[in-house]
Amino acid sequence: MAVAVRGGGGGGGVLGMGSRGFFSYRIFVSAMFSLLFLATLFVILTTHPSTSNHDSALRNAGNVYFQRTFLALKSDPLKTRLVLIHKQANDHIALVNAYAAHARKLKLDVSRQLKTFDDLARNFSNLSAKPPYKASLFEPEGAVDEDVLRQFEKEVKDKVKFARLLIGESKESYDNQLKIQKLKDTVFVVNESLVKAKKNGALASLISAKSVPKSLHCLAMRLVEERISHPEKYQDEEPSPVFEDPTLYHCAIFSDNVIAVSVVVRSVVKNALEPWKHVFHVVTDRMNVAAMKIWFKMRPVEGGAHVEVKAVEDYTFLNSSYVPVLRQLESLKKQKFYYENRAENLTKDVNNMKFRNLKYLSMLNHLRFYLPEMYPKLNKILFLEDDVVVQKDLTGLWNIDLEGKVNGAVETCFGSFHCYAQYLNFSHPLIKEKFSPKACAWAYGMNIFDLDAWRREKCTKQYHYWQNLNEDHTMWKLGTLPPGLITFYSSTKSLDKSWHVLGLGYNPSVSMDDISKAAVIHYNGNMKPWLDIALNQYKNLWTKYVDNDMEFVQVCNFGF
Repeated sequence: MAVAVRGGGGGGGVLGMGSRGFFSYRIFVSAMFSLLFLATLFVILTTHPSTSNHDSALRNAGNVYFQRTFLALKSDPLKTRLVLIHKQANDHIALVNAYAAHARKLKLDVSRQLKTFDDLARNFSNLSAKPPYKASLFEPEGAVDEDVLRQFEKEVKDKVKFARLLIGESKESYDNQLKIQKLKDTVFVVNESLVKAKKNGALASLISAKSVPKSLHCLAMRLVEERISHPEKYQDEEPSPVFEDPTLYHCAIFSDNVIAVSVVVRSVVKNALEPWKHVFHVVTDRMNVAAMKIWFKMRPVEGGAHVEVKAVEDYTFLNSSYVPVLRQLESLKKQKFYYENRAENLTKDVNNMKFRNLKYLSMLNHLRFYLPEMYPKLNKILFLEDDVVVQKDLTGLWNIDLEGKVNGAVETCFGSFHCYAQYLNFSHPLIKEKFSPKACAWAYGMNIFDLDAWRREKCTKQYHYWQNLNEDHTMWKLGTLPPGLITFYSSTKSLDKSWHVLGLGYNPSVSMDDISKAAVIHYNGNMKPWLDIALNQYKNLWTKYVDNDMEFVQVCNFGF
């Protein structure tokens, strides 16, 4: 037992010595960590932050946090308060200057307000430069005087309050001006886009109107093919005496459009009381004369009416030595005007694009000025363009007393619209001297001409005189209406408007009542009834006269 007891006592002594050693070790480790912490803290408090890029890169987020925290603890609370007040003043100086600069940019008529902004910004800046504040608050080593700081804070707050009030009153005005300016910019951009779209639209419309549709080209080719396949059926015949009989009703149509001419002839005949007394003189170009002849051979006119088809070239007197338009077309300047950079020139002036179309120098377009020479044995003739439809008997036109005048036409003016001033250049001295800008214009499309009066007045000679003078286009632009207005200035008889209603090729608002009463309706404009761009509400008035039973009309897919 004694041994056991001693053995147990010896073991307890060893354990006691181990416990004391263990606790001494813990105390030692704690002391070491405390010293390490204090050393680190000392380094942080005594080391200044480096300004080099290398030192900045080495500094971690934890060190920055500890440094700012301990610096704030070391700082004077009055200094902190001073810094905040000064920052508030600087922020409002920047805000006031921003509004002033914005007002100058918008060019607002607020000189008094601008002066107030400038004075306020200057007062903010001068406040800290006052000697009492500078000495007591902004000396680097000096202590901050709390009473002076309180006074400084009061002045700053007063100015801040005034600045906020001024900005609040001005904000709505400046915001509205900004909106107005943005709206102006938007309007300008939209207007530029609109002008560009108008140019593109006008060019596309012009191309659509002046290009030959595939169906028309197909029809002409089929007709020519028919003549080549059966030459024995389509021999040219001797001219009929009726073509020169002045007792009949003669109509002149000048066109290269086969389907359009057929509609004009068909509409006249179907509405005529005596169709067998009507004679149609169709003149086309050399390219289409064969197709035109074959059409009227294959589809003879109903009611016994007579059709003469000729080419421009058949009238040998129409050459460049006699016709000013042909002579002008041969000039180098004119060729440059039409053939060089045509695509570029078309986009420069939307209003004048159409005048660069070669049809305005085509002899088909100017044949109307040579009617007495083309038909020397006739006394009167009715001129019809190829984009008209006849709805009533026209023989009454031959019975109208033109009172010795040459041209019977429907006037188109109302107010100042469609007067001579719209077609002629009255800044030119000759135009100003000879004509009145307020004279009422009239329309081509359906005109009854007294050829005897024409010859007596020598109107073709007058036309040549003015056409030669206008070679440089300073009196009028291209076309046939301006020289027609000049040539027949004092020799035009105004007809009742029901004889001729215009606008079906561009105006969707033509009265249906006026249309139904009209003897002739005219699809003047780009939206011709045989094109896809035609106005649908008027198209059926034209298509009902199309000869849909003609086999080539069906084959060529006109879609009428």
